[in-house]
Amino acid sequence: LKITSVYLLGKYAQRKLQEMQEREAAEYIAQARRQFHFESNQRTCNMTVLSMLPTLREAIIHHLNAESLTALLKSKPTNKVEIWEDLKIISFTRSIVAVYSTCMLVVLLRVQLNIIGGYLYMDNSVTKNGTTPLAPPEVQQQYLSSIQHLLGDGLIELITVVKKAVQEVLGLVSLKQNLSLQDLEQHLTRVRRLVEDDCGSLKHRTLSWYMMPDEENTLADQASGLTENDITTIKLLNETRDMLDSPDFNTVLNICLNRGFSRFLDNMAEFFRPPQQDSTPCSTPDSLSHVSLPLAKIIPIANGQIHSICSEIPSHFVQDLLMIDQVKEFAANVYETFSSPLDLQK
Repeated sequence: LKITSVYLLGKYAQRKLQEMQEREAAEYIAQARRQFHFESNQRTCNMTVLSMLPTLREAIIHHLNAESLTALLKSKPTNKVEIWEDLKIISFTRSIVAVYSTCMLVVLLRVQLNIIGGYLYMDNSVTKNGTTPLAPPEVQQQYLSSIQHLLGDGLIELITVVKKAVQEVLGLVSLKQNLSLQDLEQHLTRVRRLVEDDCGSLKHRTLSWYMMPDEENTLADQASGLTENDITTIKLLNETRDMLDSPDFNTVLNICLNRGFSRFLDNMAEFFRPPQQDSTPCSTPDSLSHVSLPLAKIIPIANGQIHSICSEIPSHFVQDLLMIDQVKEFAANVYETFSSPLDLQK
């Protein structure tokens, strides 16, 4: 009897061990599949950002058309100084708006595509038994089309706020005044402070307003006859809004903005190099601090920056943003939240 018991116990232990190994293997495969899905989703995010940059660039240039002013200047008009003053405000506004909107595009798409990625992962792994998908194609399309706000009304509002700040900071700076890189950095910091701190005094409290329309408007537009897909889309949009209002999102966006404005200044620095002398074969940051240019010469440099900021050919600017560790970690957290069954079945 004793031997039989030991034998049965041994069999039982063996079976349990086998079950445990199988379970671990299944979990490992699921985790690997999820990881693979996440990584391919991040590549999609990067490609989507790059594919949308030309549209963003064209929209900014359309609203802040410096080219028409430079064409006017070539015709030697009598009100030359007035046109230069306009050009000053428009050139800086469009570069600063380009930095803001590109950073917003990078972080917003990371949120949206990882929320939808989480839902799709769940659909692929959970709903194989024929239950209704959590994110049917129509919902995905409706949800992702909300990015149009950043390229439309949100962008127009952002331009208005940035332009007002640029006017306040640079409006009275003479075209003949010499500015160093440090001066430029201080002016940029003041503009940023006005744009970001003033958000509190406007009806929109944070930068997230430029990225997503007000909740009430979305619901009001669709109040009559909401389909099940509409309800799902609204749920997704509300989840996105919650994410955009989170401290983590704002921290990541701020890291991107700091990196973006720093890269913008680096690009400008290329034009502040002192004349090459035999004794100084390469310019050090120290030597750059002594170089200053008249504002009138800085305007065309600032004006051209939009082409390297909103460039679909992976430029240093966008690559920098896509490679930031905190952006990657944040994306992973969003995906983790929305690809685990418990969160989605609430």
